[in-house]
Amino acid sequence: MEMRKEYIAIDAGNTQLKIAHFLNGEITEIHRIIFSDLHVFVKNNAHIAQLPGIISSVLNRENTLKIISFFSNCIELSNETKLPFQNSYATPTTLGKDRICNAAFAFYENLNGNSVTIDIGTCIKLDVITQKNGYEGGSISPGIDLRYKSMNDFTDNLPLIENREQIDLIGTTTIESMHSGVINGIQSEINDLILRYTQKYDGLTFFVTGGDAKYFDFHSKNNIFAIENLTLRGLSHLFLFND
Repeated sequence: MEMRKEYIAIDAGNTQLKIAHFLNGEITEIHRIIFSDLHVFVKNNAHIAQLPGIISSVLNRENTLKIISFFSNCIELSNETKLPFQNSYATPTTLGKDRICNAAFAFYENLNGNSVTIDIGTCIKLDVITQKNGYEGGSISPGIDLRYKSMNDFTDNLPLIENREQIDLIGTTTIESMHSGVINGIQSEINDLILRYTQKYDGLTFFVTGGDAKYFDFHSKNNIFAIENLTLRGLSHLFLFND
């Protein structure tokens, strides 16, 4: 009888915790909670809390240790965690854990080629993983909310807006113009980076993810794939590699 390998992967971000339950390498369910509700979740999901797994946290040390205390059978992703690929980043101790997870996903999903992950969330992160050098690095820029907020924070007359849907190129009001500048600006920024990466590396595959990825269109080519829960899937690969 085949053994059932059951474990969890926890991605503790700035706004919420995502707790994914895996069975034989596949996600069966994902719980999204805010940090203050963690104790309630653990109380109501004792079985999940007792499972082995892995935790990736960008929270401060105090809150990260609190998460670890609730999930005592989990290991913590850190700069000391063994990676299945070479890390060629010049400052590995500053490398974000989410970028490591994304790299792990791309490494395992494209073992015979070069990859770029495009993660569109609070920040927009592009990361390069090659067969020759492993994880090489990439770029970080502000996401949608940060761009809207900066225009409101650093001007006297521009409002704070929250529109996210795609918009025409030409804005006919100030709000539409701001909206076009942010959404179409991000689209153009990433399209240009895709082109430049393609010119630099042979046989690239692009993996697109992130909470705001749905507001953009990068899927007209057969080497660009939208992957839901990419970071959690990469975290799963890291757990299995270190288990």
